[in-house]
Amino acid sequence: MTTTYETARTPEDLTRLFVEFSNAGDADAVASLYHEDAVMAFPPGRVTRGRAAIRDLWASVLEHRPTFVPEPPLPTLVFGDDLALTSTPPRDGAGARAQVVTRRSDGTWVRIIDQPEFQTPTP
Repeated sequence: MTTTYETARTPEDLTRLFVEFSNAGDADAVASLYHEDAVMAFPPGRVTRGRAAIRDLWASVLEHRPTFVPEPPLPTLVFGDDLALTSTPPRDGAGARAQVVTRRSDGTWVRIIDQPEFQTPTP
């Protein structure tokens, strides 16, 4: 049986759904927000490749029941009809979070590149 999850109708929906699915402890739902071949720069200093590996990573993170708080988005940058950059400034002051997202043929959006956290350089 295949479970159907809410899908992102806009690039900005991805962050909202990520928070909702993560707080529900549902790694399968979180993984549904990623393209099959997505890459994620996490854990720090490593790259996780593919939806299955991203699902496994989030399953291990969500076992600890972290609470995610919605962060206000920075303006989404859109290129053409099918590619966008979304980002948020984290509440914890850790730098920024950024994702490259793509629109699928059914009109929904998924993450293809995810940089969940990076430090901004200090002058």
